[in-house]
Amino acid sequence: MRCALGAGLLAGLACASAHAANDYALQPDALGDGVYVFVGRTEQFSRDNGGNIANSGFIVGPEGTIVIDTGPSRLYGEQQRAAIARLTSRKVVQVYITHAHPDHFLGNQAYPADLIAALPATVASIRSTGEALSDNLYRLVGGWMSGTQVVVPGAAASPGAVTIGGRKLRLIAASGHTDGDLMVYDEASKALFTGDLVFFQRAPTTPNADLPRWLGALDEIDRLDFKVLVPGHGPVQRDHAGIAQTRDYLRWLSATLHDAANRGLDMPEVMNLPLPERFKNLPVAGAEYTRSVVHLYPQIELDSLPRVGERP
Repeated sequence: MRCALGAGLLAGLACASAHAANDYALQPDALGDGVYVFVGRTEQFSRDNGGNIANSGFIVGPEGTIVIDTGPSRLYGEQQRAAIARLTSRKVVQVYITHAHPDHFLGNQAYPADLIAALPATVASIRSTGEALSDNLYRLVGGWMSGTQVVVPGAAASPGAVTIGGRKLRLIAASGHTDGDLMVYDEASKALFTGDLVFFQRAPTTPNADLPRWLGALDEIDRLDFKVLVPGHGPVQRDHAGIAQTRDYLRWLSATLHDAANRGLDMPEVMNLPLPERFKNLPVAGAEYTRSVVHLYPQIELDSLPRVGERP
């Protein structure tokens, strides 16, 4: 067990005992028409929340159940599957992973790999970076990760209309939050699972972001005919408020970082710039802004420099 790595016997026993008590207390919220969501906390990863900071969900069809994202650990995936089984006897026939961030795919062990599908870019990213992401999450949340191993999706998802478990779905391929961002749209309920392309009442994360592409994806989402939207993080919406808030934040972030680069500010100076009032109260806004400066500012700063042979 990873929980015991580097620990003595007593520490290992204590860790195992703590793991035995870990319970994500997953309770599905019904959105109507057989669509459900497990709403995560709007926090950073911690040993208190076990990494349960993202939304996952499922759709119950007449011939089977479709799962969207499997959470941050083997334990989460198993408890997710058990919670689904308590609600319906219709077996899981498909699992979709929206993107390659650890809070969305490290519960894959709970399901057969051949049932799990993701966009090709996501599959490649999980294969190349999954172990490092898992190791980092173990350091952050500890024993909740016990026994977690990376399971690469066994199939590549293709955009377009599909019928799974008797439900007509539309798979929508986008990018911007990562290189591969899959959205799942249920035709019957008009429910849209956006993954982390939409955040609501929680500051967006940007470790793999391309801001212009992300903003373009938000424009695409805005044009979709949905009745309910499940963001990657934050409460479910029945309007476009989450899209608008995510767009507003990303536009501000991009403008702030480009302006700072043009003014010649160094990274510590950029980190100390004040947040606008409308974002100050977003959960983890300060921490995510600092992370975004680290992720994005070096390239923006480099792009702002005149090229050799160019006039300033």
